[in-house]
Amino acid sequence: MLKIKDARVVVTCPGRNFVTLRIETADGLYGLGDATLNGRELAVVSYLADHVIPCLIGRDAHQIEDIWQYLYKGAYWRRGPVTMSAIAAVDMALWDIKAKAANMPLYQLLGGACRTGVMVYGHANGQTMEETVDEALRYQALGYKAIRLQSGVPGLPSTYGVSGDKMFYEPADGALPTENVWSTAKYMRTVPKLFEAARLALGDDVHLLHDVHHRLTPIEAGHLGKSLEPYRPFWLEDATPAENQEAFRLIRQHTTTPLAVGEVFNTIWDCKDLIQNQLIDYIRATVVHAGGITHLRRIANLADLYQVRTGCHGATDLSPVTMAAALHFDLSIPNFGVQEYMRHTAETDAVFPHAYSFKDGYLHPGDAPGLGVDLDEGLAAKYPYSRAFLPVNRLEDGTMYNW
Repeated sequence: MLKIKDARVVVTCPGRNFVTLRIETADGLYGLGDATLNGRELAVVSYLADHVIPCLIGRDAHQIEDIWQYLYKGAYWRRGPVTMSAIAAVDMALWDIKAKAANMPLYQLLGGACRTGVMVYGHANGQTMEETVDEALRYQALGYKAIRLQSGVPGLPSTYGVSGDKMFYEPADGALPTENVWSTAKYMRTVPKLFEAARLALGDDVHLLHDVHHRLTPIEAGHLGKSLEPYRPFWLEDATPAENQEAFRLIRQHTTTPLAVGEVFNTIWDCKDLIQNQLIDYIRATVVHAGGITHLRRIANLADLYQVRTGCHGATDLSPVTMAAALHFDLSIPNFGVQEYMRHTAETDAVFPHAYSFKDGYLHPGDAPGLGVDLDEGLAAKYPYSRAFLPVNRLEDGTMYNW
């Protein structure tokens, strides 16, 4: 038995907020788990500290599956982003401990490597199409094989997904939510022109991606996907809100552009119909918001039956702990597609020293035992929590936009 002796939550803000769970065992091993929920971080802190940690003390850290089932089924009020982020943190930390006990990198415990590295995509964004294309060329020069394109929309004062921070872009930007103005018509005119310019500048050998951020109706999404087909996008992400999974059937009827969705999904039930009915091509659920490595492997196994590949969310609101967990997961599954990779700031990397590395468009988790990530708690304490919210959108007439 590997008895859990103690657990605590560490909140730090080296440029943005991160919530980290540290679980310690009686024999001195410890594991880390990410519990960051962008814009709602303290809700997960309370869930862990007040409701989960007391239930962990004295349990066998090796019983990962049983503890997962206990936390999920035992709460009665199941699912939801707060619950599943808390469970994910426990799950990551326990896998970290188990792999350290085995003295091997986690991906070896998950069945070993299915590939030599994990293809990642970076974010090229700019206020104008020209600026975005220039940024994409910079990513290409760094070795990226896949690049996401986002640009400002002419006639709109600001656009979600576009920032002056470039590689270290953080969308949570204020102590109260920023309100952006949105116009679907202006946006729909811009994106095809952006892809035309990018394909001309970057050539045919780089994968081009785009994130709609849930802003379109299904028929609008179908129209956009159709208009992008000449430029062979790798995927069109979050084309419409996915609460109505049947909406993706309408999109499918109008375009062959590959569809990706799921960064806001919490469980396999959120994506079951989309996968079984082959309405998507990539599932974007991530380790921290979808219940940890244990549950994400179930989602990947289901997706593999229907030739759906993974494309896990990997923005800066996920700490290096989640990035490492995602890379071990990515390396070990047969139906991996691509991994989002937004680099963290130097301050964040110092708080979370890690073994994963980037080379020629690919990440590798490294071969350190466990996840290969640590937490410098002394340095973390120098960056206190700072409340921050994600922006919200309104249409030009002031209507609150549903996305």
